[in-house]
Amino acid sequence: MVKAVLWDNDGILVDSEFVFYETTRAAFAAMGLELTKEIWGIEYLGEGKSSREIAREMGAGPAEFNRILDERNSRYREIIREKPPQVRSQVPETLARLSGCVKLGIVTGCHRDQFTHMHQSSGLVDLFDVIITGDDWKEPKPDPGLYLTALEALDLPAGDCIAVEDTKRGLLAAVNAGIDCVVVPTELTRMQDFSGALAVEDEISAVLKYTGVGPALPWTL
Repeated sequence: MVKAVLWDNDGILVDSEFVFYETTRAAFAAMGLELTKEIWGIEYLGEGKSSREIAREMGAGPAEFNRILDERNSRYREIIREKPPQVRSQVPETLARLSGCVKLGIVTGCHRDQFTHMHQSSGLVDLFDVIITGDDWKEPKPDPGLYLTALEALDLPAGDCIAVEDTKRGLLAAVNAGIDCVVVPTELTRMQDFSGALAVEDEISAVLKYTGVGPALPWTL
């Protein structure tokens, strides 16, 4: 039986990815660049390229994109502080079903201040045994360091855990740490290649099937 489930945050626990995309799209538009969902989903969320790398490849100059993307970062923090992103459907119920049966961890590349703003009213934080953020490991996903840090904090081997991700780079980070990964894609990530995943599911509650706790719940939508 699985002893721990390690959850990505953005796009899995909360609907923050689309907010960040829209904020970045507006920043790119200010530079005369059209940032489509496909470009963002494949280049940033899939391949792990930075916003600056993508802007440079699309023709923006360093002075321009440094200033505008710094403004983007400030605007994004303001947005999530004033209106935290919604918790994804089925997340509270699924976590409640798992709580007390397995260890629960969050493994996210977002920084602690952003994470705190996102979860100021989510009611989820107390359910988790460990929370690993971008402040705990310098390299972003697909580097496995965030997951390896979580394994060390939980004192568990990779084989006793599963990860839940919505992106290719998140999947690779988990797999590179030796952890099986269930992928639950979003609108922005459905076009990605999830080869190597334990499973690709449409709903968060499907994670229950892979934990030994029980089948996916019969949700009424």
